[in-house]
Amino acid sequence: MVNHEEEEEDIVWLDGSFFINDNYQLTSFTFGSHVLQLYCLHSASTDFDLTGQLVWPGAMLLNDYLSKNAEMLQGCSMIELGSGVGITGMLCSRFCRQILLTDHNEEVLKILRRNIELNVSSENPSCCAALEAEKLEWGNSDQINRILHKYPGGFELILGADICFQQSSVPLLFDTVEQLLKNRGLGHCKFILAYVSRAKMMDLMVILEATRHGMLINEVAGTRSMVGNLEGVIFEITLC
Repeated sequence: MVNHEEEEEDIVWLDGSFFINDNYQLTSFTFGSHVLQLYCLHSASTDFDLTGQLVWPGAMLLNDYLSKNAEMLQGCSMIELGSGVGITGMLCSRFCRQILLTDHNEEVLKILRRNIELNVSSENPSCCAALEAEKLEWGNSDQINRILHKYPGGFELILGADICFQQSSVPLLFDTVEQLLKNRGLGHCKFILAYVSRAKMMDLMVILEATRHGMLINEVAGTRSMVGNLEGVIFEITLC
């Protein structure tokens, strides 16, 4: 006969925090003449949803591109989708006038806000932009509308780095990008996507979803390169 009391004693109930690794390390990154410092993990968390705690290869690719083409950032308003720890936003804060960094995960937003505090301190004169963070789940029209209500002029630039790795999220990503692009109108906003190829199916899906949402997707000449052992590229995406 099974003793249910003994059986229950053998069950270990794990709090959600068990899966969270918050052993962040202050790390320096250099892009051209710009040195950035921020807190991040150096290895992945056990929770797939916490991928934003790391600096991903696509972010390195995008920051390298932006550091060489900083004139596109000068004085503009920018929103980043899937900001993670905020490494791209920290670089852009040297040039842009207004920056909104977004992520859908509350734990990631904590470290993102910590990095914003670190980089907008009075001891860091390099940061000249108004830098904020908001929660944004792709495809969530209520959250997008709240952001656009807070920023009625919208954004001249949308950035995303290494954010296409889960097929179910790609249509929602382009739903969000479409709404942000249309808010500014044709010719007044563009989406710069640093894409890292990990699966042929995803390569095709990104192009198909951009097209299905009425967008023109162009590879930026000279940006295709190896990032570690993966191939990366910068796409410029606009309304048709």
